[in-house]
Amino acid sequence: MTHSSAEYATYIAGLPRVLCGAAALFRDAEGRLLIVEPNYRDGWALPGGTVESDAGETPRQGARRETAEEIGLDVTLGRLLAVDWVPGTTVRPPLVAYLYDGGVLDEDRFKAIKLQEEELLSWRLVERAELDAYLPGGLGRRVNAALDVLEEGRGAAELENGEVVG
Repeated sequence: MTHSSAEYATYIAGLPRVLCGAAALFRDAEGRLLIVEPNYRDGWALPGGTVESDAGETPRQGARRETAEEIGLDVTLGRLLAVDWVPGTTVRPPLVAYLYDGGVLDEDRFKAIKLQEEELLSWRLVERAELDAYLPGGLGRRVNAALDVLEEGRGAAELENGEVVG
């Protein structure tokens, strides 16, 4: 039995939806982490954002585009550090968050940062020990897991709401 394209489209439309986000983890020579302060919500974040998957964008491409848009740095990203499944809420479906190694930036690269004023208020470098104060909850756990991956030289971390699984 064959199915029409209309039947297939109806089937696809009825499947669950998941958002996809991607970000980059940038560090300085002392190991401090670059975080940004959005103007559209409370708290801090990493440079990154929503992957435009409907336009064919991949997570890696999305992280690079968002980084260029948000902080004015177009950087070839390194390896995947973590993939995090973030449960949905009453206002948002589940999210799959990809975190890539942005590398260690020199002082000139930090001086070249130009914030996207439509979305960001500021940026700063923070020590790993300060992360929980700036990135509480799942995001902070995700960043710490990514830092562990870098320090231990192992493969990407599989996470659920920032907690290592598997």
